[in-house]
Amino acid sequence: METSEILKKVRKIEIKTRGLSQNIFAGKYHSAFKGRGMTFSEVREYSYGDEVRTIDWNVTARLGHPFVKIFEEERELTVMLLIDVSGSRDFGTVRQTKRDMMTEIAAVLAFSTIENNDKIGVILFSDEIEKFIPPQKGRKHVLHIIRELIDFKPYSRTTNIAGALKYFTSAIKKSSTAFVISDFIDSDFEQELSISSKKHDIAAIQVFDVRETELPNVGILKLKDAETGQRIYVDTADKKVRTMYKHSWGEVQLANQKAFTRAGVDSVSISTADDYVKKLVQLFSIR
Repeated sequence: METSEILKKVRKIEIKTRGLSQNIFAGKYHSAFKGRGMTFSEVREYSYGDEVRTIDWNVTARLGHPFVKIFEEERELTVMLLIDVSGSRDFGTVRQTKRDMMTEIAAVLAFSTIENNDKIGVILFSDEIEKFIPPQKGRKHVLHIIRELIDFKPYSRTTNIAGALKYFTSAIKKSSTAFVISDFIDSDFEQELSISSKKHDIAAIQVFDVRETELPNVGILKLKDAETGQRIYVDTADKKVRTMYKHSWGEVQLANQKAFTRAGVDSVSISTADDYVKKLVQLFSIR
């Protein structure tokens, strides 16, 4: 893709998603990004109604009457985006590809983060770690992230979510808020998700296409697996075939939802035909 074309796309996404982050998500930011901790600030004399557990017993013993600890919210939060860049993200049959929607969602989250003066970092993954963008602040940094998402060409086309989570847990030492943005076709990730969620506050954002949920009745179709390259012919006029396809999708969704629940991870599923703004607001609201 030409540099000028990339810059136009970056600018177009910035205009759209920065406005959304400022106007729609600003008021919901702190509830959604709950990884922010509390740090000790000072002590003051005990007042009626203060919780006993906040008493600073060392200061109390030294001065002869009770004092309590005052805590304040940490001033800086690190937000990480773990973004699936495997071959299946290029699929899309309605408004846009999964790749385009993932890029816009990532941009909204990134702009929401820097609007609140927090750091945003990115891990692009397939079945390996394709690129690590360390957490930083600022508009220039977010535009760099968007450009990577538009033009990045992964080495591999298959997926390993567990590997990405393992890398994330190892690379980011400080507790952070993380959003895993993927179609979650790879389902063997629960163990690593549970480990990561004990240290970090994680939310899962699934982006899928309606044609992945059920097949249309249009006769013989030649299908290609975007990750393996395997091609097969499918008779979509056969009701049993359509039923099996739909059932298979449902089973994967159920397994994923169970994995999210057991790991204590909030999640939302967004179709390429959906208004992702409404879905993100829904995710923010349940957090």
